[in-house]
Amino acid sequence: MKPTLLVLAAGMGSRYGSLKQMDGLGPCGEAIIDYSIYDAIKAGFGKVVFVIRHSFAEDFRKIFSKDRFGGQIDVEFVYQELDSLPEGYTVPEGREKPWGTNHAVLMAKDVIHEPFAVINSDDFYGREGFMAVAEFLRKAEGKKGVYALVGYYLRNTLSEFGSVSRGCCVADCESHLSEIHERTSISRKADGKVYFAEDGKDVEISEDTVVSMNFFGFTPDYFDYSAEIFKTFLDNPATRTNLKAEFFIPYVSDCLIKSGKGVFNVLNCNAKWFGVTYKEDRPFVVAKIAELVEKGVYPRSLWGKE
Repeated sequence: MKPTLLVLAAGMGSRYGSLKQMDGLGPCGEAIIDYSIYDAIKAGFGKVVFVIRHSFAEDFRKIFSKDRFGGQIDVEFVYQELDSLPEGYTVPEGREKPWGTNHAVLMAKDVIHEPFAVINSDDFYGREGFMAVAEFLRKAEGKKGVYALVGYYLRNTLSEFGSVSRGCCVADCESHLSEIHERTSISRKADGKVYFAEDGKDVEISEDTVVSMNFFGFTPDYFDYSAEIFKTFLDNPATRTNLKAEFFIPYVSDCLIKSGKGVFNVLNCNAKWFGVTYKEDRPFVVAKIAELVEKGVYPRSLWGKE
């Protein structure tokens, strides 16, 4: 059975200022999503599931249809909304945003029954990562509690136009994830070194640090674990009072690791990540894609439509 690609595309890109998932950056108007799906097809994925919002569903579905990809991969859509909650739970008064990345993953539980990978819609990951996670998922079919995180070297994930936040990974001698430390305000300073902010101070961090870019590989049992952990998360009084509390994938990962129910294999990837975190990133991304096309990594028109 071919693995499935789950694309988290429900975010509206508040810092970027527009629906960046649909922004044409390639020579023939391709979005970053297109390059991810192209690489996924090359790696052997058989289906892509988009997590979107009803507010822009009509436009999104019209653009990212099965026809767009020349019938090379099946396409499905699921929806993440604020009130997408387990039975018996209600939205706290005053809350406006959905519940985060793992909440988005849960939206696909009824349409994914095979090993699957999760990515952000607005991140360019490179084919190396898709090849690695596809191989892992093929071997993981039929297993439970055995997952993967595609790890990128910090030096390959920085933005030239502002600071970034990254989940810094700690792995054991068997390359199993033991912890993820969220580091904020990471940037390269005038001295050429990379720092993150902690307690109002700049702390140096190695460029070789392996970080999570929200690129994971799961087997279907992950949905069941997530559903139970989500209820515990919602039952926490702190969640009810914090109207911005989010149910992130690293949070669930940490719960599974600490409980012994899940093992996360870190698949180190040397690819260059880039994305459109800021509007100023856009020309850089356009130039990088053009460079990859010039080198023959990608065709000028991904789907044969000039």
